[in-house]
Amino acid sequence: PYERTRSTLREIGKSFSKKRVIGVREECRIREQDFGNFQVEERMKATKETREKFGRFFYRFPEGESAADVFDRVSSFLESLWRDIDLNRLNNDPSQDLNLIIISHGLASRVFLMKWFKWTVEQFERLYNPGNCEIRVMELGCGGEYSLAIHHTDEELQEWGLSPEMIEDQKWRINANKTDLNDHCKWYLNSFFDNELDSDEDVKEEDIDSDDDSKDIFLDTDS
Repeated sequence: PYERTRSTLREIGKSFSKKRVIGVREECRIREQDFGNFQVEERMKATKETREKFGRFFYRFPEGESAADVFDRVSSFLESLWRDIDLNRLNNDPSQDLNLIIISHGLASRVFLMKWFKWTVEQFERLYNPGNCEIRVMELGCGGEYSLAIHHTDEELQEWGLSPEMIEDQKWRINANKTDLNDHCKWYLNSFFDNELDSDEDVKEEDIDSDDDSKDIFLDTDS
């Protein structure tokens, strides 16, 4: 709803004929982070210094929002977007290519990508804001997953703050199948568990040992 995004939309619109545009909609949930109602320069400088110590994602500006607050409303927008696509509310022929263009702001865009690719807070903290009118292209891979690595180079992804692990994940998504995502994305498990994951053989042996123990307990109780 902000004027700078509306003016950007008008400039983009000049590049396309009306026949190629299915529709346009204003969406308040993807507005920029609210930094507070009164942005006094000296106060904002001190506030941003405090934010650096507290953490960019969870720090909430006085009378404003945190990045976590923006994450919540962007997540709600994303769910609505998926419903529109699933119900074909755009009345688009599935056999034709369709591009969705989201014109938003720096932090809102980073949060959108964080939600989409299931990045952690630590990974979000690495990211840099896009430059003015800079674009991020998520392109659909042959397996049904979207990836930044189809349109953008490794160097671009590095400049945006993606770690080597995150870049490798984007490359994997080019040919990935959605059903393989849980097995592939190990950084959650590695972050929360100290030991390496059990192999399939370890799990089978553990199940056998568990069954044997239950029989021993049953026999002891019965005697």
